This record gives sequence, C-alpha cells and structure tokens, in this order.
Amino acid sequence: MLTLYSYPPLFGVADNNGYGLKVFAFLKLAGVPFRHEHIFDAAKAPRSQLPYIVDGADIVGDSDTILTFVTEKYRVTIDAALTPPQRTTNLLVTRMLDDLYWVMSYSRWKDERYWPAFRDALLREHPSLTAEGLANAQAFNAQRYYYQGIGRYQPDAAMARGLADLAALAELMPQRGFLHGAKPTSIDAGIYGFIANIYYYDIDTPLKQFVAAHDNIVRHCRAIHAAVRR
Repeated sequence: MLTLYSYPPLFGVADNNGYGLKVFAFLKLAGVPFRHEHIFDAAKAPRSQLPYIVDGADIVGDSDTILTFVTEKYRVTIDAALTPPQRTTNLLVTRMLDDLYWVMSYSRWKDERYWPAFRDALLREHPSLTAEGLANAQAFNAQRYYYQGIGRYQPDAAMARGLADLAALAELMPQRGFLHGAKPTSIDAGIYGFIANIYYYDIDTPLKQFVAAHDNIVRHCRAIHAAVRR
C-alpha cells in the first residue's frame, strides 16, 4: 500500500504543513488507499523535504510530482473533465499558494508576535519535541527565509504579501461548490492544504482574520475538511 510521509498534525489538522496536507487531501478525495506516517525528520526524504510517498519500489517527493505520479498510476479521474483554461487557473493558483506558504511559515517561525504560540502548541501536542530542538529549527528557518527573500521583509510587510494572495483567492472562490464546479478537483485539495493550516489554527494572525471574514473561503475549507475526515 502507498505510504505518505509528512509532518505531524496540529490543531486537529492532519498535517501542519500545507504541502503534506495537500497530498493527504488529494489521496482522500481521489479514493486512493494509503497509510499516513507522521515524521519530523526529512533527512531521508527526496530533496530532504516533506512530504514524500513510498509506493512499492517508487519513492516520490514534491507535492505536485506526487499528484502527477498517483494520477497516472492509479488512473485518478477527478481532473479529467477540466478544460485548458481551468488547468491554467490551477497552475496560477498553485504558484500563488507557493508564495503564501512562505508567509505562513514566516508567521510561525520568525514573527515574534506569533512564534511563541506556535512553539508552545508544538511542545504541547508533540511531547517528543524539545524547546532546544525548536530553537534550532527556528534558526534554520530564518536562514531559509533570508535566502528565499521573505526573511528580508519586516513582519507587517511580509503579512501584507500573504493577505494579497488570500484576497486573490477570495475573488476566485465561488459561494457554492468548489473552484471548478459541484465536485472537488486536485486544486481544491491544494487550496485546503494551506487554508486549513490558517483557519483551524488557534493562532489569531491577520491571515486567519482574513480567512474567517470571507464566508466563501471558510465554506470551501469546511467542506473539504469534512470530506477528508471520513
């Protein structure tokens, strides 16, 4: 059976990283059987990044590569009816979510207004972690942010970038159904991966305030959340 390796849950969300939760939701929506193994150490993962899957002799990393691999191997059809413009929209939304990821991560590990709450939640829900280990992870992430670029922003400027991403999503999200119609597709799994990691977190960032104020985004998140928890 296919095994998904990804970060552990937090605040009732199956993976506290948007990319791992995206893959989790996709597998659930696609009806592909899998085991879910939660880990913190990504050293053995392809590119030393989570999530990744092991399926027989195949080891596949990168969330988009995983979705492509699973779609082809298991003949997943949830995207089969998408039109070329809808597929283009999916690519644009996926790239926007890549941008949002850095702001979300920055808000947890670097922004001193929210880092203590995030640290304490991890220590509370995952007793195997230590304050020293999280401090080391915080320092590592600070380096990542600097070289990526978001770490050179002041906290409010970084947050403004994420809020712009969410504003674009709010314009696209319908009041009923999913992004492309009555049934969810892979892009809905991707959106859920990131929005659930904002909406369900018990940390009141401006990102969460924005999401909570937009009924169309909240409704979508809750609908996918209910579907993948069955």
